[in-house]
Amino acid sequence: MAKATKATTASDPGVSPGVDATPEGGAPRPRYRRILLKLSGEALLGSRQYGVDPNFCAFIAAQVAEVHRLGVEIGIVVGGGNIFRGLAAAAKGMDRATGDYIGMLATVMNALALQDALEKSGVPTRVMSAIGMNEVAEPYIRRRAVRHLEKGRVIILAAGTGNPYFTTDTAAALRAVEIGAEIILKATKVDGVYDSDPLTNPDAIRYERLTYSQVLTQRLRVLDATAVSLCMENDTPIVVFDLNQPQNITRVAVGETVGTLITGGNPA
Repeated sequence: MAKATKATTASDPGVSPGVDATPEGGAPRPRYRRILLKLSGEALLGSRQYGVDPNFCAFIAAQVAEVHRLGVEIGIVVGGGNIFRGLAAAAKGMDRATGDYIGMLATVMNALALQDALEKSGVPTRVMSAIGMNEVAEPYIRRRAVRHLEKGRVIILAAGTGNPYFTTDTAAALRAVEIGAEIILKATKVDGVYDSDPLTNPDAIRYERLTYSQVLTQRLRVLDATAVSLCMENDTPIVVFDLNQPQNITRVAVGETVGTLITGGNPA
């Protein structure tokens, strides 16, 4: 399969390349009715080495609130790598399942911190956990999650899939399919998918468009293979973008070309 080159915009019947503005030049109309935002645990670090940076949580919450005001229904899946990473613990001798369960608890902690920031921004938010802990979060029930979205609440889906050996990327893909999200927004520290690490290789090439098959065959480390396969089977597009740039979540939501788009169609 041919290797993609640097960005050239290509049309796709399923994804609008531009902003759909209101006729009188007001707020842009959202391209998507329902989205799933995937945040890594590291995204909540901000300038810290460990834990959660309240200021960066507020930065994320402000962006989510802006999209929410456009009428977009938003689900969020957050990782736990800023607190604990099960795979790393397993590499040091801990039982993998035990490490993964600890990591799931870390995602609940992050979800609660993000909920606090969102509600301070005026966004009604519900945390739903795949592991029962009724004192701090609702149990994840698909129909209840969809109902929250329909009522204008943001939902934060914590504790991954509730099972060890699955990443939060896979949880994001699974929850996106379950709640009927039209696209997954994968927030990262870089502005898309590259053929190598742009932080260590200044000549790394950024892809603007990729297919699911390219991501799998080229082993591009943007999401794990299980998540990509699930998206491919259900034709759920993925946008990989830089979270650190203000307005990027809104730009994706209204249909601008941002970061790297992964679909089942032909790449640019």
